[in-house]
Amino acid sequence: MDCTAFHDQPVERNVCIVGSELVENYTVYIIEVKVGDHRWTIKHRYSDFHDLHEKLTSEKKIDKHLLPPKKIIGKNSKSLVEKRQKELEVYLQTLLSRFPVAAPKVLSIFLHFHFYEINGIAATLAEDLFHRGEQLLVAGEVFLLRPLQLYAITQQLKLAKPTCANGDAKADLGHILDFACRLKYLKIPGTKGVVGTSNIEEHSLPFDLSFFKSLLQIEITDCSSAQIKGLPSLKPTLATLSIHLSTASMKEILVPESAEFAQWEPEGVDIDCPVTAIIPTWKMLTTLDMSRNYISSIDESVKLIPEVEFLDLSHNELSLVENLQHLYNLVHLDLSFNKLTVLEGVHTKLGNIKTLNLAGNQLETLSGLSKLYSLVNLDLSSNRLAQLDEIKHIGTLPCLEKLSLANNPMCIIPDYRTKVLAQFWDRASEVCLDGTVTTEKELDTVEVLKAIQKAKEVKDRMANNEKKISDVPKHAEGGSKSSSSSCSLAAPPSSSPPLSHSASSSQGNHTL
Repeated sequence: MDCTAFHDQPVERNVCIVGSELVENYTVYIIEVKVGDHRWTIKHRYSDFHDLHEKLTSEKKIDKHLLPPKKIIGKNSKSLVEKRQKELEVYLQTLLSRFPVAAPKVLSIFLHFHFYEINGIAATLAEDLFHRGEQLLVAGEVFLLRPLQLYAITQQLKLAKPTCANGDAKADLGHILDFACRLKYLKIPGTKGVVGTSNIEEHSLPFDLSFFKSLLQIEITDCSSAQIKGLPSLKPTLATLSIHLSTASMKEILVPESAEFAQWEPEGVDIDCPVTAIIPTWKMLTTLDMSRNYISSIDESVKLIPEVEFLDLSHNELSLVENLQHLYNLVHLDLSFNKLTVLEGVHTKLGNIKTLNLAGNQLETLSGLSKLYSLVNLDLSSNRLAQLDEIKHIGTLPCLEKLSLANNPMCIIPDYRTKVLAQFWDRASEVCLDGTVTTEKELDTVEVLKAIQKAKEVKDRMANNEKKISDVPKHAEGGSKSSSSSCSLAAPPSSSPPLSHSASSSQGNHTL
């Protein structure tokens, strides 16, 4: 579909009645409207035409004899319907030629221009904002704009014509621009299929966001990243960015300019190699939600979001935790429902993390989490954790308060809760496991398990010490035999070498 059809010259507009159908006791005419490459169908009965004509003759001085007259007898007969169909088609075509630039509001609504045609869409939005734009801004509510509306505004701004094409001051494009300059919260919900009865596919329509000057928060859903233009222009003010079902790459959203440059670096970084571009960072962005996309890697574009504290990359296709060391302020991270299998060295990338959601991955071990000393909330539900010994990797985390392990294989182990809590030792009472506060009865059981564990450790230490002591004579005896056999004329060996050798061996056993 050619999205530039509206740019330089008047767009061809055409209307034809392609058929009719009998509904109850009256005939409905099926009308196809075409504007450029966009087309759609609408349905009207004769009385709708009559109401339209009454308004046009009153407001626009249209010839009152232009509309074919009303019939009472035989109004639904095939011959009359076919004849009237042709006459009504001529009537509509005449009206379009009478208003070549912008249709009057009543005609625009009749032909559904306010749903599908850029002039009608923009005029309808402008009038709506004329009446309630100030009220919406004062209320500070999230305002919803569809990609088709944004496309219409974008195309209108490219046209060399007055901002009030239909002569109605209420429909002036300036009302939209004034509102957009001051709007703080915007939501853009796209669609994957066609719009209404048209052939218009919203995800193929490019739209520009650069006329928004004060946005603090924006949410975009079901749009192709290729159609979103001007997003970097929001950097001076944007604090929260949410993108869903729209991209396979973080870079496409955070640094779309990268496609133009072979090498780039964020501003403010010491550079010791040649680059082709210095890209401004998202200085105000503290929350980035790119959940429910098709992202397979955390790429280097995160260098451009150094102030982000909340990052949601859940429901993507990630298999590695990488590049997050650039996010010095990151406190809350959601990586749930990805394809993570290992977490080795993750503490080097998530030094100050407080909330970490890893639910719905493929983790079998927790060995990479043992040094996340700031961690308070940890969700590990719906993974592949089967061994209770894995809990030891997080059992010494000093700040952990909430832990979820639900829907893991280890949950079927008898007394699973108390066995998990026992691995937190003296902090067992401070840990809320699977959303349930630890009970006094569980704490009593934990104390018993801890006592058993300590007794076992004491027994193991005693067994090791006995083994070490029993090893000493053997080494000494071995040393004496070796010395006497190797040199019979030498003096009797002193006890120092064997003791030294024994101490070294003992040290080795202790290490193991």
